[in-house]
Amino acid sequence: MKKHKVTLTDEERQQLSDLIASGKGAARKLAHARILLKADAAPGGPAWPDERIAEAVEVSRATVERVRQRFVEQGLEASLGRKPQDRPSRERKLDGRAEARLIALACSEPPEGRREWTMQLLADKLVELRVVDAVADETVRRALKKTRSSRG
Repeated sequence: MKKHKVTLTDEERQQLSDLIASGKGAARKLAHARILLKADAAPGGPAWPDERIAEAVEVSRATVERVRQRFVEQGLEASLGRKPQDRPSRERKLDGRAEARLIALACSEPPEGRREWTMQLLADKLVELRVVDAVADETVRRALKKTRSSRG
């Protein structure tokens, strides 16, 4: 007896079939949709065993088990997507306050002898002003790109 029994409604089955038929979406999402359709234990559903599903969809048996579990415990949408991280891999260097200071700095007059700010100059200035302990010029570039701000 399987611990997490997948029983799809007609609407869910149709939604998954449409998703696969369109072929649009992340490969992981499409694979999870195929897993759920093969695992469907509703009357008339294939109700394949995990090993057969894993082989057909070319994923590990553990993946099949996790998708089943997430479907039963959290629903269809959660089972199709990625599990959100409990916490980010690393903390952000520039929070909202630091980004605001960066934008204000980028819009200000550049240092004497310079026509415009460079990413490295902005990064160095943020450290000098003790907004952050250390920051890379690439982090500064990404923050400015994200805000679509003009440096002039």
